[in-house]
Amino acid sequence: MLDASVLVKWIKETGEAHVAPARALRAQYRRGELRVIVPYLAYLELINAAARRWAWSPDQLSQLVRVLFEARFAIGEPPLERVAYWTGQGLTAYDACYVALAEERRTVVITADERILALASQFSEALAEAHI
Repeated sequence: MLDASVLVKWIKETGEAHVAPARALRAQYRRGELRVIVPYLAYLELINAAARRWAWSPDQLSQLVRVLFEARFAIGEPPLERVAYWTGQGLTAYDACYVALAEERRTVVITADERILALASQFSEALAEAHI
């Protein structure tokens, strides 16, 4: 699993840290060597980043939506009870979605988010240290 902190580097690399491991993951995905599962929320987070942080135009945002759908990521929705649990542990509800989904799928979420790494270490792996 990849969270938005990793996927955002697939869209815009300028000013982002740990771009090389994100590129390597993207290359693996394109070669069919990596399956990416995300909650639908990931799309919303990426659109929001493009609109708010980078001030993309409506046309650019529409193109982003097309690119995201063409990527054909597997969509999974985490159990709301586990989202609530992880939110109670100190994650945002948004980040808790990724952790709860990783927990449900018995995998890890690769992330650049330090809070996820600190609070859910058993279900997360740092992008900078991802086993690529």
